[in-house]
Amino acid sequence: MTVPSPLDEVRAQYESLPYPARDPRDEAIRLITGTPSHVLEINHYLFAGRLNFARPFRALVAGGGTGDACIMLAQQLADRRCPGEVVYLDLSSASRAVCEARAKARGLRNIQFLTGSLLDLPSMNIGQFDYIDCTGVLHHLPDPTAGMQALASVLQPEGGIGIMLYGEYGRSGVYPLQQMLQALAPLSMKLEDRLAMAKRLIRFLPTTNLFRRNPYLNDHVTGGDAGLYDLLLHSCDRAFTVPQIGDMAAASGLRVVAFLEPVRYEPATYMSDPVIARQTSSLPLMERAAFAERLAGNLRTHVFYATRTGYDTVARPEDTSAIPVLRDMDAAKLAAGLQPGTPLIANLDGFPWRATLPPLAARIVAQIDGRRTVAEIYTSLGAQGGAGGGLPQWEDFYAQFEDLYVKLNGVNHLLLRFR
Repeated sequence: MTVPSPLDEVRAQYESLPYPARDPRDEAIRLITGTPSHVLEINHYLFAGRLNFARPFRALVAGGGTGDACIMLAQQLADRRCPGEVVYLDLSSASRAVCEARAKARGLRNIQFLTGSLLDLPSMNIGQFDYIDCTGVLHHLPDPTAGMQALASVLQPEGGIGIMLYGEYGRSGVYPLQQMLQALAPLSMKLEDRLAMAKRLIRFLPTTNLFRRNPYLNDHVTGGDAGLYDLLLHSCDRAFTVPQIGDMAAASGLRVVAFLEPVRYEPATYMSDPVIARQTSSLPLMERAAFAERLAGNLRTHVFYATRTGYDTVARPEDTSAIPVLRDMDAAKLAAGLQPGTPLIANLDGFPWRATLPPLAARIVAQIDGRRTVAEIYTSLGAQGGAGGGLPQWEDFYAQFEDLYVKLNGVNHLLLRFR
């Protein structure tokens, strides 16, 4: 009797339960956007805001599933009339069929569909890519490092990768429950019987159980049977800490340039003691991120961008020709909500983050239209005359803009690009 390989079991799961569940008819009413692989993020974090969309751009979505990242990126490239191509690759023909139906519903013609394993990329002869998305895939491989190395093998020298991996600390309770279900509902059982057993176990968990005590694990509730199976019954599943991610990237000839949302990976976000916050602020990115991860204890996933280039690929606000852009937000509505003296508030999976914004915050945000540079926003504020207060000196304006940028970028609302 032939014993199924781990990849065979993974393929079988997603043939039966494509994940996440998507209805192609919904494409008529909305575009699902997310992180990583939003085109504004790709430009900001991997190309210093200087990506030229008038030139050909090749992207690979490795382990594309039912298509969220693929459809988002293909649509955003089409909207910019970029002569680009998105290559979709997945083991599951059922998942591919969902993505193809979504692309057809949108009339997208810039996607090439392939069925296969990302581990075979080095021998597939499909060329090199400017950008690679790999969301929720590597942690389902028997050897995740081999998977990342396969991705790196088809990455352009100055290209970049966006990856999502499970976080170890924020998934407390998942793996003990998985182990229990391996005994109660082995792979030899029918899929529907495994699901029924998992639901039964969850229903009768004691109040002391770590899974029950973790209120931020909800895929089994919001994702239906596919979400439950993916969370608790997956045949190959592991989670990562920040140092493990750094080691895996280094072993693949890559380095992490940013974690999202950035504020989640800053120790000062969670630490009120000024001495400790000041000391940790001087640490390198990976050390700060590792400290914050241990401090917060609730990071269920890690989203990060990585590159092999030796120079800084993240756009910075020091250049006054930078153009601030809001990510999927309306400037007027955001500005109206930024009342003087009212802090910016975000719920970081149970941690209430508050940030005091500078006095000019609302006026600056109201001027962000995706076309004006930082310098032009300053000039535009001056043209308003006395409306909302006089115009400060450039030095004061820029200090306030930089403060606003750090805080809004921290929650991934504000990014930069250049003409």
